[in-house]
Amino acid sequence: MPSRIAADLAQLAHLASGGGLDLRQVALRVKADLLLSTTNPPAEDMAAFREMAVALIPVVDEPTALILARKLAGWRHVPPEILTALRARGGEVLAALIGHGMPLSPVEIEEIAAEGDPAAQLALAGRRDLSAAASTLLAGRDDRAVDLALVGNLAVVLPRAALDLLVARAGATPALGLGLLARDDLPAAELAPLFLQASLDKRLAMIEAATAHEALAPSPRRPTITPEQFAGLVATALVDRHGAFAALADLFGAGAEFAQALASDHSRQLSALTLVGCGASPEEATRFLIGLGDDTALSVQRIFALADLMRLLNPATARRLALQIGGLAEHGGARPALQPAMDPSGTPARAGGERPAARSSVQEMLRRLGGKTG
Repeated sequence: MPSRIAADLAQLAHLASGGGLDLRQVALRVKADLLLSTTNPPAEDMAAFREMAVALIPVVDEPTALILARKLAGWRHVPPEILTALRARGGEVLAALIGHGMPLSPVEIEEIAAEGDPAAQLALAGRRDLSAAASTLLAGRDDRAVDLALVGNLAVVLPRAALDLLVARAGATPALGLGLLARDDLPAAELAPLFLQASLDKRLAMIEAATAHEALAPSPRRPTITPEQFAGLVATALVDRHGAFAALADLFGAGAEFAQALASDHSRQLSALTLVGCGASPEEATRFLIGLGDDTALSVQRIFALADLMRLLNPATARRLALQIGGLAEHGGARPALQPAMDPSGTPARAGGERPAARSSVQEMLRRLGGKTG
């Protein structure tokens, strides 16, 4: 004999067949709630609900379909035919299914990441079962909302290829940079391009990682700035600030975009790193920074902090950091945005190499530069 739920479903289905879209929508939602509240719904009740839902889902309004999608997506008893009917509506309904745990195979996940509509891809970016391939495909979409969802998805390890793409865009999207820096699972070496946005501890880790990398795999040695070149650089800074940045970028082996980056960094940390990377001593570099005559030059505290920063770094480490911040490759020009996921350089830098100064000294210096703790 049919159960009470089955009898109610049959009655509501009969009423729905006579018209009245509102009634059908209410009936569908009520019965969905009733079954969801049942630990082990009887088979006959589920069969009646399946028949009713498959018939009505194509014609109910969007709010009703969205409610059903959110409630039923991750329910372990939901008949697959109901999910198929909801999925066929596409758009926001499909996105709700994806975002609320609808079972998806790895192939389906990657298909949505590659070809899904923006709403579906945004929902996918927050899933716990996101694969490395799907993460990289989503990062390749260059969509701000998807980027932020990927970075905020702490249940998923970001693969190297996806991380490279996200870090490259983070300079122009502060929220994205802050999201990346807030994660504890990302190696400091990979976040070095975000040095200027980083907290005190993150900056310290980046300096240590760059120093360790140089100890293990030294960069090619470059000619050191000559006294004549430096004198000309300081003379230019006194009369033409933007011209001085252009000249410094040229000495560094970079172009107009790097010169603009130097000018835009009002903390002058990038300028300090670049000067040391060119072979200038901290004392010489300080003369240039004071010669710029800007707000930093007029702050004794900030000038002293920059001098302390420069004393921590040798030219190779400073150059490596400046290149990463500027998005440049060692040989000049822009750094490739995407590297092979299995590139051996993608492994985190090992601890090693002598620290140039005590950690407490570095922390004090970075604090004066405006770094945050944590």
